[in-house]
Amino acid sequence: MKRLLHSVFLILLLAGSNLSCTEDLDFTQFDDLEATPTYEAGILYLETTEELINLISGTNVFSQNFNFDAFSSDVFAERVLDGTITFVVENTTSKEIELIVEFLDEGNTVTDREVFLIQPAPSAIIRREIAYGDTGRSIDIIRTLTTIRVTATNLGDNTSVSNLPNPLITLQSSGRFRVRLK
Repeated sequence: MKRLLHSVFLILLLAGSNLSCTEDLDFTQFDDLEATPTYEAGILYLETTEELINLISGTNVFSQNFNFDAFSSDVFAERVLDGTITFVVENTTSKEIELIVEFLDEGNTVTDREVFLIQPAPSAIIRREIAYGDTGRSIDIIRTLTTIRVTATNLGDNTSVSNLPNPLITLQSSGRFRVRLK
């Protein structure tokens, strides 16, 4: 009798699950998904000491091209919507410095340029945000970026020495961009 009762209960349970409220799964919902996450990462960090600047004769302290293909990859370039690049420059040396950051495309054409005139220490930290996309400069500058050129020029002398400990000039940059997922 117990066995019959268990069997009837099992049959009713199976029949009930077949008749329960279910609908077919719709995997086309992904086509309607519009997600735009924001990605943030460091781009470039450079520093040089006052001692090194004093050892270099002439005014050109530093000029270097940095290969930067991260933005030009298809995954990013075709989906980036807008964003900002933030530069932070600090000078604790006794030197007045001109710092130029240039963005170049694959043909080595300068597509964007930012100039920093940095006073000798004590000076304020320079923080500059550059917008790209609808509210700023052309987003194509970011999409075609393959090289970053940084040039530093000493507008002071090669003999002065800062009274601050470990005098440096530092350049930091980071990017924050909104990207379509599909």
